[in-house]
Amino acid sequence: MLRIILFLVLIALAGAGAAWVADQPGDVVMTWGGFRASPSIPVFVLCLGMFAVLIVLLWSVLTVIWRTPGRMRRRRHEKRHARGRHAITHGLLAIGHGDTALARRHAEAARRHAPDDPLALLLHAQSAQLDGNRDEAQRAFRAMAEREDTRLLGLRGLFIEAQRADDAVGAVMIAEEAIKLSPSSTWASHAVLGFRCARGDWSGALAILDSNLSAGLIDKQGYRRQRGVLLTARALELETMDRDVARESVMEAVKLAPTLVPAAVLAAKFESEAHQVRRAMKLVEAAWLANPHPDLADAYAHVKLGDSARQRLQRIETLAAKTPADKAGYVEGQLAIARAAIDASEFARAREVLAAYVNDPTQRVALLMADLERTEHGDGGRARAWTLRAVRARHDPAWTADGYVSDRWRPISPVTGRLDAFQWQTPVASLPSDKGTTIESSAFEEAMLAAPPPKRVTMASDPPAEPVVIAPAPAAQDNAPPAAKEELVVTPAEPVKPASEASESSPVPATPVFRTRADGKPVPSPIPAVIPIIRAPDDPGIDDDGPSDEFTEQIGTSRDQTRAQAGGWRGFWSRWGA
Repeated sequence: MLRIILFLVLIALAGAGAAWVADQPGDVVMTWGGFRASPSIPVFVLCLGMFAVLIVLLWSVLTVIWRTPGRMRRRRHEKRHARGRHAITHGLLAIGHGDTALARRHAEAARRHAPDDPLALLLHAQSAQLDGNRDEAQRAFRAMAEREDTRLLGLRGLFIEAQRADDAVGAVMIAEEAIKLSPSSTWASHAVLGFRCARGDWSGALAILDSNLSAGLIDKQGYRRQRGVLLTARALELETMDRDVARESVMEAVKLAPTLVPAAVLAAKFESEAHQVRRAMKLVEAAWLANPHPDLADAYAHVKLGDSARQRLQRIETLAAKTPADKAGYVEGQLAIARAAIDASEFARAREVLAAYVNDPTQRVALLMADLERTEHGDGGRARAWTLRAVRARHDPAWTADGYVSDRWRPISPVTGRLDAFQWQTPVASLPSDKGTTIESSAFEEAMLAAPPPKRVTMASDPPAEPVVIAPAPAAQDNAPPAAKEELVVTPAEPVKPASEASESSPVPATPVFRTRADGKPVPSPIPAVIPIIRAPDDPGIDDDGPSDEFTEQIGTSRDQTRAQAGGWRGFWSRWGA
């Protein structure tokens, strides 16, 4: 509405101005050489307006002609840029659904139409990676690393390619350069931290951890835990070389992470050596309540030097009582009690503790039972039976990280380089499943565990006139039950009977130690007693001519040339043509 009013006001002013000009009397006289003109004022104003319009039109035409080449260049550039963007978009989509040929085609189009676009470089590098062309991908990432806007992205790609090529030195150099450019880069800090931990550079790893805290990549609680892990790793490494630094490091670590098992164990050891028994016990108890572990139980048992085995057993029972029966770590306390009871010759107490786990034992339970049978009764047969059962038993908890199982704690995962990755838990491969067991129970194990203790059978006082003593056949390995080894069966001589009667009267054969395969696969042939010596295809063997003189043979010469160039009687004999 305001625009309409303004338009009407302008029209009214223009009309008033035109009427005023028309009412003005007089003429305008123009003289140019011999030319003279004297139009009236309205005519002169009209001619002046037409001249101004003509000048404006002429200027517009000239401006359009002057700017036409630039506009054509800009339009051509915009078309190429649009084609490049189209190629980049569809190329990234092709990479997303794994079409290698289409991604390569779009990458070539993007490189032609938009060579300076950073996304074109990214598309070219990713299409080369998808195609498996490592060299081309590295060239593209190097070009990106030379640009200011894509330097970090190029370094990330070069880092990934170095990892794929197993170039650890190159990868860590690239990550360190990226950290200098951007301290808040998560992947670079993670990589440098993992490499420094793998190298054992704990001071450098602690510096990276402090930088991560300053950059906001980690919270305060996580920083305390990871710093405790790094200090524990340094203390474990310096335990035998620099005990003062190790003690200082582990004491700080146990303050930052009191539930970390290796830190508590090592700190308790140092406190015990310093005769600070009560303080050492408190450290172990704090870690035990959070994570019951065999190393903690062992450290708690030996916290006071010079104690007897019975005193250690009482101390372990006190520690195990702190864990309720409904907690997952309750079994660790019971196994620790059984171990201490066996060491203290309290065999009844050990059997009482292990009785709840012998029906479905783990490997440690089976090994404890084997040790108990061997220590209490000296029964090697039962001990071997429990040892064989331990081979097929369920796995106990172990230090596990990213599917990797280790016999000791480590600060980082060897698979991913992740810090504080190891957890005390049952490995995934040993968890129960719906599939049936692939290894059947051993008949020897069943017979050995079910049989009573062996007893020697005395022979009759009045044997028959011609006794026939049948002894058990010798086995290839000493894993037969003791009863079968010690008992002797005495039978009188009888006349030969038909085969049918003999088969009916023959006793039932003993259960074989190893059962036949149930999967239908053929049984492998037995290993021959004598293995012939056969020369392998790549074995140079022994020279039939005997050892040669090391000063006569030369590298790169044949045998005939060597004989011809040899000295001594061989050279003399060869020069005479023999």
